[in-house]
Amino acid sequence: MKWNNRMQQNGRKRGFTLIELLVVILILAILAAMIVPRYFTRVDEAKRSRALSDIQNVSKLLQVFRTDTGRYPTTEEGLEALRSQPADVTDWRGPYTVNPIPNDPWGSPYNYEFLGDDTFALYSFGADGVEGGEGNDADIIEGID
Repeated sequence: MKWNNRMQQNGRKRGFTLIELLVVILILAILAAMIVPRYFTRVDEAKRSRALSDIQNVSKLLQVFRTDTGRYPTTEEGLEALRSQPADVTDWRGPYTVNPIPNDPWGSPYNYEFLGDDTFALYSFGADGVEGGEGNDADIIEGID
């Protein structure tokens, strides 16, 4: 066989050269650099969207609590008032949710403050978990007044 003789004469098997492998790796790296940031942007957008949806759902539960009791929970009672009756509330018709109030997509509990005069604020501090911020770190706030 001519092929086997030729391989034995050269003493090497045919395969990819180092340059060819480097070109393939470079192309894969360029593709990854273009795709990965878009993926993480979508993940961040999905987390912010879920946080807003959670906040809106809990706000609706707070509205039902207010309809039944004539007031929103105090800051001290917090969101737990949706699951178990506060001591001084007589017209409570809950529980308003059987499931625990979820944490935000970044693992922190949602913050609730009764601001008085039938207003409240329900919010997440965003990805960084601290007040303020921009982009993914921006606070997500729902307030009723």
